[in-house]
This record gives sequence, structure tokens and C-alpha cells, in this order.
Amino acid sequence: MMKQKISHLSEVQIEIINTFMGYEDVKNLDNKKQAVKRLFRARRAIEEHRERRNLTKVIDREVWFDEL
Repeated sequence: MMKQKISHLSEVQIEIINTFMGYEDVKNLDNKKQAVKRLFRARRAIEEHRERRNLTKVIDREVWFDEL
């Protein structure tokens, strides 16, 4: 059925459809790239939080030993 509909389209119409489909593909790819960037930033933020927390523990221990 789809082939029958496509066979009635002119070259210009087919080109417009292909362009639109290409635009959608590019848009989807950009959305995926943005999602990956957000995920990377979130992971890095979690890592930084853990690093700060661990450093705080180490620094607190060092101060505790200095007071003895």
C-alpha cells in the first residue's frame, strides 16, 4: 500500500519527504548526543561529590591525629 502511494509522488515530493526524514534523523541524533552529555555531567558530579566526601573524611582524620 505504501509503495502505491509513493509511486504517485513526484520527484519533488519524494525529495521533500527524504529531506524531512533526514532532518528527523539528525534531530534524533542530536537529542541522543545531548542525553549522553547530560549523563556524563551527572556521573562526573557524582564522582566529584564522592571525592569531596572522601577527602573530608581523610582531612578530619588527620586533624584528629594532630590533636593527640
